[in-house]
Amino acid sequence: MTTPTPWAVTGLLATLTLAAACSRGSTAGTSPRPFASGTFRDTAGDRVGLATLTDSAGAVRLGVSVSQLSPGPHGLHFHAQGTCTPPDFTSAGPHFNPDGRKHGRLNPEGPHLGDLPNLVAGPDGSADTSFTVAHDLAGPGTRSLLQPGGTALVIHAKPDDERTDPSGNSGDRVACAVIEPG
Repeated sequence: MTTPTPWAVTGLLATLTLAAACSRGSTAGTSPRPFASGTFRDTAGDRVGLATLTDSAGAVRLGVSVSQLSPGPHGLHFHAQGTCTPPDFTSAGPHFNPDGRKHGRLNPEGPHLGDLPNLVAGPDGSADTSFTVAHDLAGPGTRSLLQPGGTALVIHAKPDDERTDPSGNSGDRVACAVIEPG
């Protein structure tokens, strides 16, 4: 009888570990599957990016990958209506605000549940980032983004000052994504 080499033992252990993880439905080494997503369209209706929402270990993350913006910071907000009609995207309605608060993460009477940090586009006009957002946005009830009629994610032309009601002086809506389950 031959004695197995250390490499053979290591390989066997790795195979057994992988098989056990697969049988448990493990997602180790993979990204969580989005529970909602949306495609960003610009004012001409062209596709310019993607937004995804994932819930992993109780943390809800918003991923944003977008291009063709002007370089610098842009206001980013969830809006109350699941429509994005170009060129001005006013169809998305006001900010998502089920609690009736004032705008701004720095406003003592705020924020809207849909208020988010500014999105910063690089010199080439692209941004690829993620934020942790309120867990309520993924749950059931009136604070969920998955409302009848839906919600939208809007990128504005200017930075959000995070204080001024109703939209932080963030200017025109330049891109919009309808948030849809799945």
